[in-house]
Amino acid sequence: MEEERFVQSGTRERNLGIELIRVTEAAALSAGRWMGKGNKEMVDQAAVDAMRQAVDGVDMDGIVVIGEGEKDEAPMLYIGEHVGNGGEPEVDVAVDPVDGTRLLALGLPGALAVVATAERGTMYAAPPGVFYMEKIAVGPALRNAIDINAPVAVNLDRIARARDARIDDLTVAILDRPRHAGIIRQVREVGARIRLIGDGDVAAAIQAAMEDYRGIDVLLGVGGAPEAVLAAAAIKCIGGEIQCKIWPRNDEEREKLKSDGIDFNQVYRTDDLVKGNDVSFAATGITTGELLDGVQYFGWGARTSSVMMRSRSGTVRYIQARHKWRKPGVGMTR
Repeated sequence: MEEERFVQSGTRERNLGIELIRVTEAAALSAGRWMGKGNKEMVDQAAVDAMRQAVDGVDMDGIVVIGEGEKDEAPMLYIGEHVGNGGEPEVDVAVDPVDGTRLLALGLPGALAVVATAERGTMYAAPPGVFYMEKIAVGPALRNAIDINAPVAVNLDRIARARDARIDDLTVAILDRPRHAGIIRQVREVGARIRLIGDGDVAAAIQAAMEDYRGIDVLLGVGGAPEAVLAAAAIKCIGGEIQCKIWPRNDEEREKLKSDGIDFNQVYRTDDLVKGNDVSFAATGITTGELLDGVQYFGWGARTSSVMMRSRSGTVRYIQARHKWRKPGVGMTR
């Protein structure tokens, strides 16, 4: 059996993900000033303004297909907006200037700034009026073990078997929402552990998919449709699996979407949400969570913690950065 070893890459192509880190850093540095101040609107506005300015300097011809704000009536990078400096490559862009706006406004852990890109025309663009999706997300070893149409107990049994573990060894991440009372009850009935999260299911989906992170085995429940595409971009890079179905919030929304031809039984898998093979994903922590540390400010500048992923290589990079806007001997007295 041939042993797998590191082989030096011969590629000389540009890594777009490295440039996207500067975009998420800018959003995090700006929005982080509003941590704990209770103003969700200013949190979003600060992040959007900084992200828009930074992304326009990136060498790409991007079109926003997943924007922030429509669901929450917040400031947004608009769907259809052209971003980048107009150069190559032509890409779809998905953004969430703050994944976890409420978390940041209240000073709670886990807020992120997130950007993803893929080849033009390969990212799923949710039809108008589609705001939420039912989701299940896991890592590479479990990608063939899950079925969003199967009962919770069946999925957890399959995951446990694939892990060579017991169901009560598993940890399930679920957004803490009234709509999840039934899922929570079913998970408890079979004995799995639960981690309730206040917001930010992009980070939870990524953690469920990362093989070197064992704090979460699976993400279950209903969350935002834009967040599903962003999570799918990261999961495509990692090699895991996310499955989703459109979820109407009420009977009125169900009837409206049904009249628009929406099929609520259609399952969207990772490759349906992001069809491209050259996917880049970047995220910077704003408030400290388990995935990334938050922004730290000092008199001389700030520190940020980011993650960058790329599907073509499967590489995941963690980047610790120091941003110095005051240098010794410049504007300082001793």
